[in-house]
Amino acid sequence: MELRIKTWLQDIHTSIEEIESFLPEKKDFFSFQSDLKTRKAVERNIEIIGEAVNRILKQDISITITNAKRIVGTRNRLAHEYDSISVEIIWTIVTKELPSLKEEVNMLLKHIIF
Repeated sequence: MELRIKTWLQDIHTSIEEIESFLPEKKDFFSFQSDLKTRKAVERNIEIIGEAVNRILKQDISITITNAKRIVGTRNRLAHEYDSISVEIIWTIVTKELPSLKEEVNMLLKHIIF
């Protein structure tokens, strides 16, 4: 497996950690909703995650990432149809989806030989 895939997996991990660092320990939707800078920073990192997943899929179809097509689709919506994604959707991704994606990426980084 190519080194580029490891780099993209690390990019996903880093983006998730950045998103986590942008949010207070007590995750509060209303604070997030009213903080434009944090929302934009989170959206940008979700775009990076989606692009990295897309690159991985194109490079090696044997790597399985749960909900990969949805992740790429979200990236595309943020980049091209930015007005079609609500803050509630972003919040759901951050609070419900990213923790399991982070675990999955960590497992891939530990178990895949590069």
